[in-house]
Amino acid sequence: MISAILVFNNHGKPRLVRFYQRLAEEVQQQIIRETFHLVLKRDDHICNFLECSSLFGGPDYKLIYRHYATLYFVFCVDSSESELGILDLIQVHYILQEVVIGGMVLETNMNEIVAQAEAQSKLEKTEGGLSAAPSRAVSAVKNINLPEIPRNINIGDINIKVPNLSQFV
Repeated sequence: MISAILVFNNHGKPRLVRFYQRLAEEVQQQIIRETFHLVLKRDDHICNFLECSSLFGGPDYKLIYRHYATLYFVFCVDSSESELGILDLIQVHYILQEVVIGGMVLETNMNEIVAQAEAQSKLEKTEGGLSAAPSRAVSAVKNINLPEIPRNINIGDINIKVPNLSQFV
């Protein structure tokens, strides 16, 4: 049985929270915090199944999660659920995000949706995910070869003089 579905970003901010057991608000918040800290400290290349008997108080509970770009999709389940079945369910939810964004259907061609999901997966694998994005951005900016800033811009009958801004640097 699925006890909870949690989706949160890389900073731990919940984006979707569904508990299928009656729990006090404080207990729910504690479960969200502890779940985030458990999955955050795990490497992306290790198993997506994690025992979590302490979270729900039962010996047979586990977390099944997947990390896509900036979101963690986490299912809290008991031993009656199939781990691989839940991973497939997470994949379907991720693909649904590719179809509907901001309440608007952006794509209905299944081939295009699958191609985009595969391209995203390939990009994350080859570039080290979004964690490497800041360093890639800095190196890209450093490697930009800009010609000298033009001093005069002519567009048809309009002539614009660009002031020398080096005195302000």
